[in-house]
Amino acid sequence: MNRYEKLADNIAQRIRAGSLKANDRLPSVRELKSQMGISASTVFSAYYLLEAQGLVEARQRSGYFVRAGAEMPANELAASEPVLRSMSVDVSSLVFQVLAQARERDMVPLGSAFPSPELFPFEQLAAGLTRALKRMDPWQTVEDLSPGNAQLRHQISLRYGSVGMDVPASELVITSGAMEALNLALESVTQPGDLVAIETPTFYGALQALERRGLRAVEVETHPRTGVDLSSLARVIDQHPVKACWFMPTFQNPMGCTMSDAAKEQLVSMLAARAIPLIEDDVYGELAHGARRPPPAKAWDRDGWVLHCSSFSKSLAPGYRIGWVAGGRFAATLGRNKLMSSLATALPSQLALQEYLQHKSFDRHLRALRHSLSRQQAACLRFIDRYFPTGTRVTRPEGGYFLWLALPEGVDSLALHQDALRLGIGVAPGHLFSADRRYTRHLRINYGYLGDPRLEGAIRSLGDLANAQLKSTTGKSGPSSRNVRRDPS
Repeated sequence: MNRYEKLADNIAQRIRAGSLKANDRLPSVRELKSQMGISASTVFSAYYLLEAQGLVEARQRSGYFVRAGAEMPANELAASEPVLRSMSVDVSSLVFQVLAQARERDMVPLGSAFPSPELFPFEQLAAGLTRALKRMDPWQTVEDLSPGNAQLRHQISLRYGSVGMDVPASELVITSGAMEALNLALESVTQPGDLVAIETPTFYGALQALERRGLRAVEVETHPRTGVDLSSLARVIDQHPVKACWFMPTFQNPMGCTMSDAAKEQLVSMLAARAIPLIEDDVYGELAHGARRPPPAKAWDRDGWVLHCSSFSKSLAPGYRIGWVAGGRFAATLGRNKLMSSLATALPSQLALQEYLQHKSFDRHLRALRHSLSRQQAACLRFIDRYFPTGTRVTRPEGGYFLWLALPEGVDSLALHQDALRLGIGVAPGHLFSADRRYTRHLRINYGYLGDPRLEGAIRSLGDLANAQLKSTTGKSGPSSRNVRRDPS
């Protein structure tokens, strides 16, 4: 980390540990400059980063203060409690039903899986596409079959290099979005009937992929702040014939949790020792709210057992459907499976992305995007704190654009989803995020629609609906409260 990032990280840890409390004044720029022998610009950069993360706020002519609600809560969301048995998967009908009802443009898209398209540089991408198509050699339509355009794979390889990873372009297969990458990875390391270890709760797309391939799932305990519990994983793979793991170690969907670097290293080592492939879903990794992008688990892969899957859909170019997989020892199999399934990925989209990555500042775009998402998260948390029932618990991820809420006993999130639809509000009920639909009082909320003036009203309406459910089922309703518990994941 840079010097200002280290300073910000130190202050953030003190805030979350409670040694710096709400409304405490931080040392002035002059004080820190003198005490630590650092420049004023370093202190300002650290405070700007903490402000973007929603931990501190600037008060006119008074300095910087710890923001209310930034400290670690006394009662955070508990780790999940998986059913330690294999399960068949049958979620697609529910997923299709829920998602089909929330696609209208007029719907407040709190249940969407995508950030606002207004956050992305579509004009620059379109200009790059125009330039690339004018220069395109007709023979590229043949040469750029799977594994994909060589220049784009080179640019992606350079992105890995920028975070200290050596992933050669020859290991990469370009795909039609991350879902194709993940499905190809699953196909390359499993056979129908095999058992796959997954997080709980988990991304419903993973459940659908297992269902489609006739695979069974076994769940692993997952903490809403620190991700996959490695002792739980060890028990699972000791007791069950796990053929692969599908995990999202960075900014997991739906909880937003991120495993530490040490935990990622241990995860990769544990699985490699047992020759179990890790399918790493890393589509949100670039969306860190701070300046540092957490390295993927692939960074510790020495023997090629990690199949790292990502895309540009969440960070740069939604709709262009460009993803990839770094397949390690499975790269050749992935390339063959890609050829047999879809032959190639759309060449114009590949050329547009290659043009942008070569000539534009992806990192400058990411800095603006990360800052916007961080500020939007802080606003959404304030509204949830203000309007949701007493006892609601909510995560506070350090990246991505999802919040995971646990509502009080007596609230059914699927019924809440149906009631919200009638008000023009979409949410993702917790039922979607496990094979046995156990998360019946949980919600995933998307805060990635920057500046939507309907956000506060929609959160207020959801809070009113939840309170109404509580009153009808328990006889108690809680004014929305300042007692919403936040897990600072």
